[in-house]
Amino acid sequence: MASQAISGSRMILGGYAAIGAGAVTMLGLHVVTGLDPVHTVISEYAFEADGWLLPVSLTLFAVAATVIAVLLARRGEDRRAALLVGLWGLCMLLIGAFPTDEPGVPLSMSGGIHRYAAFVAFLTMPVAGLLLARRRSAGPCARWVRLLSLASLGVLVTVVIPYVVRMFGIDLTNEEIPAGVTQRLLVSFEVTVLAMLAVMERVRLTPAGRGSDVSATECSTDRGPDVSAIGRSL
Repeated sequence: MASQAISGSRMILGGYAAIGAGAVTMLGLHVVTGLDPVHTVISEYAFEADGWLLPVSLTLFAVAATVIAVLLARRGEDRRAALLVGLWGLCMLLIGAFPTDEPGVPLSMSGGIHRYAAFVAFLTMPVAGLLLARRRSAGPCARWVRLLSLASLGVLVTVVIPYVVRMFGIDLTNEEIPAGVTQRLLVSFEVTVLAMLAVMERVRLTPAGRGSDVSATECSTDRGPDVSAIGRSL
């Protein structure tokens, strides 16, 4: 049992590292391209000279999701959440591997895979968060995971609305709406949920005598998680 806890702790640290590296890479992409983050969606950064940083960042997030999904799958009662987190990671790989279409170009197969993989990812992470928050409602992080998951679903509606409007033949460009802001907010929330799930697993693997110390410093219900670093990077 102790060796399993040590192995799990190491995996969680690896998950933290992957999330941090992914966020730093995303931040670097934004800095070097200098595109307008208010109206330019993240997918369009792939068309820039340094656009290769986008799939690198998404791959790092996928690695972190895989690690956390494996840890969740070890507990039989968390397998549904593990499947959703793993699916989120797979979608990150698909989003990076299949670029979106340039503005004004008809939807291609690559663009379609990119679009629907993004929608599945945006939906699965908050559902996984809500499942785990409900199961571990007594835990120190459950409240924040629940709030961030609900916020993600709310922002997802604002992200989807422009696509629905276009389906009805109404011409609506990203220059007319803050598409970049809503998408970055959604990604920030979901990556933060992923990080919080790692914190929940760390608390669970920590012996009872130390669990309260971890929860007090990393997931206090009084001050909430520090999401500023991830938010700034997206």
